[in-house]
Amino acid sequence: MSDAKAAVALGSRRVGTEGLWQIGGLLIALAVGLPILAVTWLAVFPSENIWPHLFETVLWDYIETTVRLMVGVALGSAVIGVGTAWLVTTAEFPGRRVFQWALMLPLAAPTYIVAYVYTDLLEFAGPIQSLLRDMFGWTSARDYWFPEIRTVGGAVAMMTLTLYPYVYLLARAAFLEQAGITREVSRTLGAGPWRTFWRVALPLARPAIVVGVTLTLMETLNDFGTVDYFAVRTLTAGVFNVWLTMGNVGGGAQIALVMLGFVVLLILLERLERRRRRYHTLATRHRRARRTGLGGAARWAAFGACLAPVALGFLLPGGVLLKNAVLFASESWSSRFPDFAINSLLLAGGAALLCVTLATFLAYAVRLRGGRILSSAARFASLGYAIPGAVLALGILIPFGAFDNAFDGWMRDTFGVSTGLLLSGTVAAVMFAYVVRFFALSYGALESGLGRIKPSMEMAARTLGEGPTGTLRRVHLPLMKGTLLTAALLIFVDVMKELPATLLLRPFNFDTLATYVYQFGSSEQLELSALGALTIVAVGLVPVVLLNQAVARDPSEVI
Repeated sequence: MSDAKAAVALGSRRVGTEGLWQIGGLLIALAVGLPILAVTWLAVFPSENIWPHLFETVLWDYIETTVRLMVGVALGSAVIGVGTAWLVTTAEFPGRRVFQWALMLPLAAPTYIVAYVYTDLLEFAGPIQSLLRDMFGWTSARDYWFPEIRTVGGAVAMMTLTLYPYVYLLARAAFLEQAGITREVSRTLGAGPWRTFWRVALPLARPAIVVGVTLTLMETLNDFGTVDYFAVRTLTAGVFNVWLTMGNVGGGAQIALVMLGFVVLLILLERLERRRRRYHTLATRHRRARRTGLGGAARWAAFGACLAPVALGFLLPGGVLLKNAVLFASESWSSRFPDFAINSLLLAGGAALLCVTLATFLAYAVRLRGGRILSSAARFASLGYAIPGAVLALGILIPFGAFDNAFDGWMRDTFGVSTGLLLSGTVAAVMFAYVVRFFALSYGALESGLGRIKPSMEMAARTLGEGPTGTLRRVHLPLMKGTLLTAALLIFVDVMKELPATLLLRPFNFDTLATYVYQFGSSEQLELSALGALTIVAVGLVPVVLLNQAVARDPSEVI
């Protein structure tokens, strides 16, 4: 065979292989987006259309409360996350080495558990108000003013305390990645630390901060445990109210579509930010900036600024849970408790592995040949992060139930054998819900990780005879180890805390730590839920420690 014919044959084989990647990517996007299509169908073609009633009565109230909640959490998380990340990265003060990993600890605590703890502490019959009444001789609530925890402000505080680590993690990685020479040049040109932060470091880190705030807002939009416990009327609470209280599935799906609109807006803003801002390091050698030693009151102010979010978001609720877990260990322990823990670990580990594998395949397929159809399908599949767990469960039950019935009917007609329900009400359904829910988290990280690899490296590998699969295995995957680990750890932590989809899709007599905690926490039995909650937090600490090591080793692999 001549060289020209060999080249044509090789090129055809490569195109064919890339085509298989594209088809595989489309199938993954379709499978992950299937529940979204089911929910959309329910919203557009409801059996009983109550959209006009929702529009005229409660919808705008839901939207207003949701916007207030999101704005409050975004501001609080950005201030705490960026401020503490800047301090531990650029300044030297007492406790800095501990704070650089301790500031991530609240990530391990589920928001609804922190809400349970603070409500127990701050309510009228709680220990703090009781102590104040004893100290000052007050006899009733009319004698003094005390902030009400079960309000929108209380929900903002709870979510900010547990979600700011998303911003901290990405902002710290961005500050560490910035070449030290950049900030040193700013200082030599006469800019002080404050001006260097505003004019140089913050603009350079802005894309990473936007990603962190976007993740925080998506978690805020999806939260149900906290807003339900505080009786805050957000869109998520509205979905549950309309579906479960009013018994109107179509109305719940319609409110879910409004939520999807919020998430599409967030994704567009985040993409717009990435497209407009591109920064490249021109230095051939990376050198981190030297930290500035703080003195006098400034060093203790920095210490207090870092201690406050750790103490309020982790140490205080963790201490209360530990005390209750010890005092009520015999009442809350059951012989099935190890099974709950094993179920949670297996589900979290399996979901993390599946999400990262599928996201790697799809992100690489988009990189290989791209195209508007595949890119749009990938974006559509990422919307699952926006759907509340209960609505997502509904979107999964519809196609799974249809498949089970169709397959059972075919088996009866063909072989005279009934297969029953193969997918509905199984662990597979729960796992599928996790993949749909957290696919966006892994896809965003993998897409970003692939984007940092120069196309010239891929071209060199292909020139040397490697196909797409070999290039991914030998070039891209080794370069993205940190990104893969980060995505898997974030998904692991989130799955450990996931509640609504697990409650609705789990098999009969199958529990996880989250459902175990919910059973006691929702009935105001915080003492009996403490052991399970503490176990979730303790398991979540391992990924947090590994994340910290990943950031310290190579911050560029975290975003």
